[in-house]
Amino acid sequence: MSLDFEQFRLNPKTTYFMQEYDRLAGQIVETEHTAKEDVALATLAEDEIRTLREQQLELVTRMSAMLAENSESMEDPRRVVLEVRAGAGGDEASFFAFQLSEMYRKYAEMQGWSWITLDESKSELGGYKEASFEIDGNGAYAAFKYEMGVHRVQRVPATEKSGRVHTSTASVAVLPVLEHKEIVIEDKDIDVDFSRSGGAGGQNVNKVETAVRIFHKATGIMVRCTSERSQLKNREKGMNILRSKLAELKLEEENATHAANRKQQIGTGDRSEKIRTYNILQDRITDHRLKESWHNIEKILAGNMGPIVEALQAAEKGVRNLLS
Repeated sequence: MSLDFEQFRLNPKTTYFMQEYDRLAGQIVETEHTAKEDVALATLAEDEIRTLREQQLELVTRMSAMLAENSESMEDPRRVVLEVRAGAGGDEASFFAFQLSEMYRKYAEMQGWSWITLDESKSELGGYKEASFEIDGNGAYAAFKYEMGVHRVQRVPATEKSGRVHTSTASVAVLPVLEHKEIVIEDKDIDVDFSRSGGAGGQNVNKVETAVRIFHKATGIMVRCTSERSQLKNREKGMNILRSKLAELKLEEENATHAANRKQQIGTGDRSEKIRTYNILQDRITDHRLKESWHNIEKILAGNMGPIVEALQAAEKGVRNLLS
């Protein structure tokens, strides 16, 4: 198995260990040079070199374990927060955002994953201005991470009398919910407001202020959670999501200098990138990253998006093999 030393150098968690590895490598070269010049020191040099290489091996083992642990937690966490927002296109965009949400919900249910609505803001026609959901299940992030970005739909809206094709967009963000013990949030860093949850839900929802809004002052990040029937549970969920958002922000800052490498990977999460087009009239969905299309849109929007997910996973695996 080949070791990716460049990955060790670039990762902030292993940079120091890689510097120590290089220092030991320099000592090995010096010791070998000394042994060649003085044969009497050959045996001593061999012992010294053996010790230095054992120290290098220990460093490699530690670095590999650290990256493996990080990869496992980042690539396939059980819990995911998926956010959908209507983009350009008015009511048609909000209806498309709702359709995307329903596609994801039905796909999640097919996989046996739980689906909880955290918060939603609906348009007058029943579409989504914005909404956020929590998905819980093995492999959830590995499947949904490819959905990050701008989705575009091309169709004739039901309200369009002239038959003109409209183009509307919706953006999708996917956030792994992880245990970020190193992310410390003090009370002075946030503003927390409570309000009544909107919509149907019984007397408790209408009369008790259970909805929670958390605003992080330093970054401007705002989290809202209305899924639970108690302030405490909504606050706890909201804080977990805020920690994940702050951890994601920290990771993006750390990786900013390595943006060129990230562009080679599928699903960077850049919301300005139109990742997929849904052409209703031509019954075709095209993923622009893969330059591949699928037909039978009605079936896919009903939750049967497995072939798209599998194609994206296979493509990313191929990219990793090329880079390794």
